[in-house]
Amino acid sequence: MNDYLKNGLFLAAGVAIGALGAVALGKGKLSIRPAMADLLSHGMDLKEKTAAVLERAKENIDDLMAEAKHAKESREDKSVAEGETA
Repeated sequence: MNDYLKNGLFLAAGVAIGALGAVALGKGKLSIRPAMADLLSHGMDLKEKTAAVLERAKENIDDLMAEAKHAKESREDKSVAEGETA
């Protein structure tokens, strides 16, 4: 059997399996709806967990920026006070 015939048979088998799957889905013999609903619910859980992690990270960054701003202002106030006494 040459490669062209073998590849042709694989193609025909793939088309046949795909057609049977489409017919089975169309007639409702193979229901993927519960699996899809479960998959989507897990996706929504993951989205909520990711949003919570991102919110905590945003709060931490906001706190860090406030501390950095306070440190900068303290340095500026100190340098102004030292400049006045000099």
